[in-house]
Amino acid sequence: MENQRLIIGITGASGAPLALALLDRLMDFPDVERHVILSECGEMTLNHETGLGREALAAKCTRLYRENEFGAPPASGSFRTLGMVIIPCSMKSVAGVVSGYCENLLLRAADVTMKERRTLVLVPRECPMSTLHLRNLTAASELGAVVIPPVAAYYNKPETLEEVHDQIAFRILSRFGLGEGKEWRGL
Repeated sequence: MENQRLIIGITGASGAPLALALLDRLMDFPDVERHVILSECGEMTLNHETGLGREALAAKCTRLYRENEFGAPPASGSFRTLGMVIIPCSMKSVAGVVSGYCENLLLRAADVTMKERRTLVLVPRECPMSTLHLRNLTAASELGAVVIPPVAAYYNKPETLEEVHDQIAFRILSRFGLGEGKEWRGL
């Protein structure tokens, strides 16, 4: 059986450690290729928040793309994938997704994911959210995207920030049928 592929878009919104946690959890699935599209601002935020650069991120990916690589495989619907996650997802990227404004590879890959009716997960990182942000996220949901804000599940009683990141990563991966997170079992 051919390997499965997941596209991960990383934008410049705060939350680069969330993307790293997702990539680390994906290492538990060796048959899933990790195709990462890193925006220019995403690279700056990754370096600022984690101290890591492009080379360190590339070690966690099957393939790492720049946002200006318009001819890359994720730009085409014939590149079969499980879907795409944009983590963290800036409000600029949400606006691009809902308007179909494909100014870069990341937004083109999201557009392809939606047109092919594949799962698109947006992990928005903004607080507080304006009415316009909420309208765009509602529009994204109405268009078929799954919006998963990076919210901690306190019922799991996380003791570290890494446990919170892992719980969010597991929640995202469950949308693609990959692994299981900790679920609520009642009081």
